[in-house]
Amino acid sequence: MRKLTGGRWFAAALAASAVLTAGCTARVDAEDLPGLYRNDETGGEIRLESDGTFTATDLSTAPHGDPADFHGDWNFVDRGDFLSEDFVYLNIAERGIGEVSGVQLYARGGGKVAFREPDGSWSLVLTKST
Repeated sequence: MRKLTGGRWFAAALAASAVLTAGCTARVDAEDLPGLYRNDETGGEIRLESDGTFTATDLSTAPHGDPADFHGDWNFVDRGDFLSEDFVYLNIAERGIGEVSGVQLYARGGGKVAFREPDGSWSLVLTKST
């Protein structure tokens, strides 16, 4: 009897964590993405245009990277499930051999996008300007 109760508790905890995770990953509509996003603390900006191009000004995509200006085209990647994050793939123009030619900008919903380290140790959140 005791194992059955423990199993039910585990199942309930697992279900609750799935619901909480789903609530943290907001669904994003690609049509809502175009616009200017800014981080007030760093001054970095990125503008996603409705024609699929972007420009970034004074923006760092990594925790120890120097801010830079870059441009290119973007595509929205809808992961299609509640456990994976949707993201914007930025294809950076004019990059040479050995340079990073693309980065992921995570769509957080609520007018926010973020660059971040995979382990979550660093994140730069940009908020859509009105």
